[in-house]
Amino acid sequence: MNTDKTYQGSCFCGAVQFTASGEPEAMGYCHCESCRHWSASPVNAFTLWKPSAIEITQGAEQIGSYNKTDQSYRKWCKQCGGHIMTEHPGMGLTDIYAALLPELVHKPGVHVHYQETALHIYDGVPKFRDAPAEIGGSGVSVPE
Repeated sequence: MNTDKTYQGSCFCGAVQFTASGEPEAMGYCHCESCRHWSASPVNAFTLWKPSAIEITQGAEQIGSYNKTDQSYRKWCKQCGGHIMTEHPGMGLTDIYAALLPELVHKPGVHVHYQETALHIYDGVPKFRDAPAEIGGSGVSVPE
């Protein structure tokens, strides 16, 4: 019997709907310029999932994709333009924007690309110049 929690999410208009099952591999904030521009926000609250934990339950044909780099394939709804998720093939993980999973309590464990921050956050959560070494970054931390 599968007792994993399943979280429901959708794009802005609801044409694309999806679920994420279990718990994310990581949660945090990304401060990189690409995420800030894509999300039209000073910081992106992320939840990282194994692709096998995510299922598109409606509107797969409405999903558009754009990749500025090979590290991030950003997905959105073609109908409303609402951003949905970003696939990170190099990490083998997919970022579902935290705001799209309203039942998931966002518990950030890390700030990444903090050297590019446009919004300083003083929360005691570790901050990295780029990313932790275990996911391919330098592992260099920076002060709040």
